[in-house]
Amino acid sequence: MSARPAAINARDVILVTGADLAPQALELLSGFDVVYAGKECGEDLLESLCRQFQPVALIVRYGRISARVIAASRRLRVISKHGTGIDNIDAAAARAQSIAIRAAVGANAAAVAEHTWALILACAKGVVHLDGRMRAGHWDKAVHKSLELKGRTLGLVGLGAIGRQVAVTGAALGMRVVAYDPCATAVPEGIALRELDEVIASADVLSLHCPLTQQNARLINAGTLATMRDGAIVVNTARGGLIDEAALAEALRSGKLRAAGLDSFQVEPFTGGHEFTGLQNAILTPHIAGVTADAYVGMGTGAAQNILDELAR
Repeated sequence: MSARPAAINARDVILVTGADLAPQALELLSGFDVVYAGKECGEDLLESLCRQFQPVALIVRYGRISARVIAASRRLRVISKHGTGIDNIDAAAARAQSIAIRAAVGANAAAVAEHTWALILACAKGVVHLDGRMRAGHWDKAVHKSLELKGRTLGLVGLGAIGRQVAVTGAALGMRVVAYDPCATAVPEGIALRELDEVIASADVLSLHCPLTQQNARLINAGTLATMRDGAIVVNTARGGLIDEAALAEALRSGKLRAAGLDSFQVEPFTGGHEFTGLQNAILTPHIAGVTADAYVGMGTGAAQNILDELAR
């Protein structure tokens, strides 16, 4: 393997797999030329841009950073995620080329935690269904029963920056909070760490906050769903690959689950005709849990600072 250049020139290129960055992030990167790939970031386009501009760094917003993309720039030294999840980056290919991968850890934690609770509450209280009924001229006060969360069990898979914020809110609502995270270094007071199967089986609300790996792909499947409490709620603001979507759809259809709140999917962008679209007890949002004005700035500046720190080594 050829050695990568160690020196960084003042006007080297940083390629952004997206159409924009926060002004605060651009200010941090003022010593570089920033090139945007646009919102449609297919592998062929990214490879071509890497080959053309030979960027020293990538800021990853959209698209998959494959081995082919990574190999296209001989000057590439760091791949910086505009966010936290790095499952769309070929980590093995990067390691083979001595390229660092960095994530803006915690930059969008508050935004994702808030959206998680928006989905949990919408599922528990039937907000979307009741809104539709009201608009159709119905007044369901005499027949509707919401789920009260006080005294129920909130189960969390993953207790990082996002999971901890979700946990604290659950405890504040009077919920019993249990969590599974073999890597947890900080556990909020009153949160009980349990084995994964116990967390899934005991949860009235199960919320996913872990990275997607080969080991936990389709963690929520027909087998694990069968162990859950009848009428439970599943919420996913992490990665779509954590759930077997066909199994989840069947659990929603059969009434095994009360509802599901989903912000990420196995295939994105989500398209019409998916079986979830015909299920009233599936509440769907387009992977926007971390998309707020504040998180946009935090993820951009975090990604930019990670690049500066790595190139300064």
